[in-house]
Amino acid sequence: MSSIPSPDLSDRTPVHRHHVDGFGEVRLVPVDPDADLDLLYAWVTEERAKFWGMNGYTREEVHETYTFLDGLTTHHAFLAVLGGRPAALFQTYEPEADPLGECYDVRPGDYGVHLLIGPAHGGQPVANFSSGLIIALIDYILTDPGRRRIVVEPDARNERAIERLRRVGFVLGPEIDKPEKRARLAFLERADAEAAVKAVSHR
Repeated sequence: MSSIPSPDLSDRTPVHRHHVDGFGEVRLVPVDPDADLDLLYAWVTEERAKFWGMNGYTREEVHETYTFLDGLTTHHAFLAVLGGRPAALFQTYEPEADPLGECYDVRPGDYGVHLLIGPAHGGQPVANFSSGLIIALIDYILTDPGRRRIVVEPDARNERAIERLRRVGFVLGPEIDKPEKRARLAFLERADAEAAVKAVSHR
């Protein structure tokens, strides 16, 4: 994993910081489609990221995708930074402005997310790596009081991702058919999200 390029994020202003006890501080910084292209391409085209849906993309296609996202006001992409290095790719979106909004009954205050966990630093497993990142990202979402429910839709075959979500407190919903995949909806109400963050974190 050490061959995967890591952009210099030291001077990039975070939109959010959160400390998870026993895990460390996670900083959330906006994706720069140009500066981060090597990392993005390496991560999203790996076999381990097959459920992300970008296996087989060229560098140009990855760049076009994140340049397009960068120009939207309803969709955003971030890198979660742990120990000065990128640890996850985090994307948010407003379901009513996304194709997902045609697949379920969107409620006011719904907020959609995608999360791609990067390889552990140094290739070595880190205790609570995934859950620590998820909690930090949930805390960011909660900074806006208008966000009342977090919505995710992982590939229905991605049992590891679904189990991670269940451990954090997401409630599984129905499976839905999207053009690119069969997905499993899952939801986390704001009160449950706040309780999950409080249980393992301090500000």
